[in-house]
Order: sequence, then C-alpha cells, then structure tokens
Amino acid sequence: MERKIIITEDGSTTIHIPEWNEQYHSTHGAIQEAEHVYLKHGLAFFCASEGYTKQSQIAILEIGFGTGLNAFLTAIKAEALNLNCSYVGVEGFPISQKELEALNYTETLKHDAIFNAIHDCKWESDFAISNNFNVKKQQKQFSEITDINQFDIVYFDAFGPRVQPELWTEAVFKSMYNAMKPNGVLVTYCAQGHARRAMISVGFTITKVEGPPGKRHMLRAVKE
Repeated sequence: MERKIIITEDGSTTIHIPEWNEQYHSTHGAIQEAEHVYLKHGLAFFCASEGYTKQSQIAILEIGFGTGLNAFLTAIKAEALNLNCSYVGVEGFPISQKELEALNYTETLKHDAIFNAIHDCKWESDFAISNNFNVKKQQKQFSEITDINQFDIVYFDAFGPRVQPELWTEAVFKSMYNAMKPNGVLVTYCAQGHARRAMISVGFTITKVEGPPGKRHMLRAVKE
C-alpha cells in the first residue's frame, strides 16, 4: 500500500495513505495532536492520579507505534520530569528507513539522539534509551496481545474506525482492559459513539474530553 510523507498544519510531518485517505497523525498538526491526546490526557493525567509516586515505574503500551512520535515525545518528557517509563510499542507494519529519514520531528523537538536511539534499537528487544526511558518495539497484530495486568497507560493510536473498524471492537478493547493494571488509563483521539460503547461494555469508565486541534472531543478510559 502506497504511503506518502506530508506536512501537517503545525509544520510537522506525518504519513498519508492515499488508498484510504488516512494519515498516521492529524493533518491539523502531528506533534500538537500527540502532545494533547497522549502526553496531556494520558501521561500527565496518570502522573497526577492518586497513588502515583515519583518512584513508580510507568508501564506504557502503544497500539500503533507508527512513526515513533508518541514514544519520542514520551521519552523527552520522561527525561525532563525524571520519570521512570517502560514503553512497549506494537506495530504490524513498521515504516521504512526512507520514510523515517523524511520525518522532521527533530527539527522542532531536537533531541536527535533520543529519536535515533528509539528507531535504531532492534525489534523484540528491550532497550534503555536513557535512565528514564526503556523501549521495546514489537511487530505483531493487535489481536496477538495477551498481556494481563501489565500496563498503567495505553496510547490507543490505531487507524480510525472508518478504514479499520475491526480495531475498534469489544474484543480489542477487552484485550486492552485485560492488559491494564487497576486504575490504568487508555487514551485515544477517537470519540465515535460505537467505540465509546465498546469500551463501556468491557468495563471501562469513559470521559469525553476536549480534543486536539481539529477535533471537538477525544476519549479517556479508566480501568477501575
């Protein structure tokens, strides 16, 4: 399937799939969307929750590793705030080296060494990017996730339900629920009603919060 690098409205790049008319990140701003959805309403929300302490390790699962932007931003934030993050990124179809080289995230965010380390580390292996951030990239389908009570935060960044409705079902969200620890937080850019109902049906408590630029709402789900 053809993939093209495009520039989003905040100047940062993303990958566009013409056949689906779908992007890896919002065309209103790739970095803006990632910071709002995953860093603000996921990581920061969890760190402000009752029971979290600076000594805690934060285990994060990303559904749709894609360009690595969410992992990159999280690694930068972990270093800035002296957090202890363990990050698992799941991706069925990793991007190519040519696509990776066309991304411009380090032009805005700097931290070239962190970005390169995340992408240079081998898949299926744990790798310490810094004292604050450990990553493991896994190439597999989301349906193959069988973890139980392992993650504090889930960044659910799959392609949208318009093009891949099978990724937004009760079965998928049940596996997310099972993979999360009690009081774990799942965040996603999507706010569609059927996705929200699927999350509720498997036990999540849902909050609809303000969306990133270009979207009215997004969803945050908590496993209580």
